[in-house]
Amino acid sequence: MLDSIDLLILDVDGVLTDGRIVYDSRGAEIKAFHVLDGQAVKYWLRAGHDAAILSGRASPPIRVRARELGVRAVYMDAKDKLPVFEKILKRFRRAADRVCYIGDEFVDLPVMARVGFAVAPAGAVDEVKRIAHYVTRGAGGAGAVRETIQLILEYQGRWADATARYRDGLPPDLPARRRPWRDTP
Repeated sequence: MLDSIDLLILDVDGVLTDGRIVYDSRGAEIKAFHVLDGQAVKYWLRAGHDAAILSGRASPPIRVRARELGVRAVYMDAKDKLPVFEKILKRFRRAADRVCYIGDEFVDLPVMARVGFAVAPAGAVDEVKRIAHYVTRGAGGAGAVRETIQLILEYQGRWADATARYRDGLPPDLPARRRPWRDTP
């Protein structure tokens, strides 16, 4: 199942964020994104895969974050996500079984029922957890996206290549107990 996944579609509230909606004193929406999730999206793209954002809400911070991460396919204000999901499949010329979708709420169920790998963050509603192929240990906005991406890329044998630039910069005489990879007993 995981070997053919090459398109990641992310919900935002409750997936890339902790689900809270915060407004400043002027009424502008503020969102907090986890750096580990963002870095993992960059690894995903570096591995040659594609990514899209599919949110039920429209919010300027979503577009800003997507731009920072290099995600060019951003769909917001999707009250019915299934027709938008079909547009994303056409845009990327993918079959649904090649998609990983991460969602947390009822609105995500129709999409999750069709993808090859449906993921629910730890804080998702129970119905979403039941339909998911995988439920993360981490919550939305707290590493759930990172956990999912690392799981898929490790399974595909692409994690090491996607993160090589960081490991390759380590000194060759680094003691085994301090190496960040698992090649020692």
